[in-house]
Amino acid sequence: MLPKKRKSADLENKKSLFFEIGLAIALLMVFIAFNWRVPFHETEEIDAAQELTDLEEIIPITRQEPEKPKVKPPVKIRVQDVITIVENDSKEDPNLVIEEENINQETEIDAKPEEVTFETEEVDETAIFVVVEEMPIFRPDICKTMAEGNIELSKYIQKSIKYPVIASENGITGRVFVRFVVGRDGRVKNVEVLRGVDPYLDKEAVRVIESLPPFAPGKQRGVPVQVTYSTSINFVLQ
Repeated sequence: MLPKKRKSADLENKKSLFFEIGLAIALLMVFIAFNWRVPFHETEEIDAAQELTDLEEIIPITRQEPEKPKVKPPVKIRVQDVITIVENDSKEDPNLVIEEENINQETEIDAKPEEVTFETEEVDETAIFVVVEEMPIFRPDICKTMAEGNIELSKYIQKSIKYPVIASENGITGRVFVRFVVGRDGRVKNVEVLRGVDPYLDKEAVRVIESLPPFAPGKQRGVPVQVTYSTSINFVLQ
């Protein structure tokens, strides 16, 4: 910077004075702003008991719904009996003469009873039934009902079963469901596995069922018929 001609014209020395003057003016303006008061008018309070006569009346808004069209009830059609008049083409004499007979307690009347014949429905002996009037009974020599026969059947299966060695070594267990047919002579046939566990266990279950002694055959209307029979064998390792 080039030197001034006169030191009195240099304002650099008066910089602190100007700063103090500006700071004083700013503080004065803040003080005046905080103490500035705005005049206000007091408002009148409305008491709750004041009548609301001066308030404008509220007009309710109503909406008029359109009228629904009247639905006429369906017309009921009444069906009347139609009577047709047919001319009598018969050549018989319309003047019938009814003869009265004098019937009293001594009059004998011949009344012969008519023979009544009943048609018996034939039973198809070749059909295989699921439910019949008399179900097959196992061991009819010692059992009289199907429930007693089922108990003896379970005992027979338990005594006759031979656990396969391979299944026993591998720890295979389970229940095998078997179905078979009891023929008209009471013998077991058509043995099949409904739900198996293992081929060795299934084979042993079929062998035991095929070895069952004859049943008392099932009967329908007193006629021996073929009946389906189902049982299950539970293989358990002890």
